[in-house]
Amino acid sequence: MTDKATETINTAPAAEPAGEPVKETSSAVKPPKKQIDPHAMLTVSTSPHIKSPVTTRSIMIDVLIALAFPCIWGIYIFGPRALSLLLISVICSVGFEALYQLLLKKPVTVTDCSAAVTGLLLGMNLPATAPLWIPIVGSFFAIVIVKQLYGGIGKNFMNPALASRAFLMLAWPAAMTASPKPYTTSSALAMSVDSVDIVASATPMQLLKTGTIPDDGIANMLFGAKAGTIGEVATLLLIGGGIYLLVRRVITWHIPVSYIATVALISYLFPQNTAERVEFVVCEIICGGLMLGAIFMATDYATTPVTENGRLLFGVGCGAITMFIRYFGGYNEGVTFAILIMNTLVWYIDQLTKPKRFGGVPSNGK
Repeated sequence: MTDKATETINTAPAAEPAGEPVKETSSAVKPPKKQIDPHAMLTVSTSPHIKSPVTTRSIMIDVLIALAFPCIWGIYIFGPRALSLLLISVICSVGFEALYQLLLKKPVTVTDCSAAVTGLLLGMNLPATAPLWIPIVGSFFAIVIVKQLYGGIGKNFMNPALASRAFLMLAWPAAMTASPKPYTTSSALAMSVDSVDIVASATPMQLLKTGTIPDDGIANMLFGAKAGTIGEVATLLLIGGGIYLLVRRVITWHIPVSYIATVALISYLFPQNTAERVEFVVCEIICGGLMLGAIFMATDYATTPVTENGRLLFGVGCGAITMFIRYFGGYNEGVTFAILIMNTLVWYIDQLTKPKRFGGVPSNGK
């Protein structure tokens, strides 16, 4: 044991090794990097968990843009009365939807532009000589009867504009089938057009019904110088609108392509004019309301299948029924009734084409 008095404590710093510089230490200590916990960024909430900037309003605005140029061309071909019919149809559709929702004390949703799209499509399916009260009645039927009574947008099982057109065709066939010649104008504000003032013209579909190739020429039929409804005459502009919707991913190619391809195949295999097989096929495609129906109305979200295979099947069915009505039906055009018939089969198509769940067990346990 050592004596405490004799103990010495050496507090002098140790000498640095020779040849090595003395390192200076900073008094400020760098803070450690902040570690981000990935679990802290997880937000738990109810569905939907994947959000998108796409809304009903943005989709409907894209559809209105795609329809704008065909409408302008229809006004150019048929004059100011076409503009009057289009405006009345759109205004009445928006007005009936707002009035219905106000009366039933529901949220007013006209700002989503879906009623405007319905009204515009209905107006485009009217001949330019239709009485001005026709779009009023048609708008009421489309918005109130077909759309709102079933719960509003997304809950109707038929396309409202097409259902309204079918109703108008059955109720007032003369007013809905009188087609004026291109570049012949009627009074824009007269409630109805006198039959003596209508310069009637056989539509290309009426000629094709008899197996006769229209003498308008392919170019005129493509650019819209032909008889027909306000919106169906501008074939190239309708195709352009369809391309715009495809680029904007508003629609997919499945229904329009399968619809038009089925019409082309049937008309090629079973032409009503065997001497002009190819020309007959082209006329069946670009005449009438095929482009307007296949691109803008058969692709309606609420009334078409949700699966890709279902959409292909839907388009094939529309094309087959269209050609059956064109060949054997009492009407020259079959697009309206073909799409409506397929609308009623959408639930069955979805059930047939829905994908199987991976690892799913049937309800019966087998």
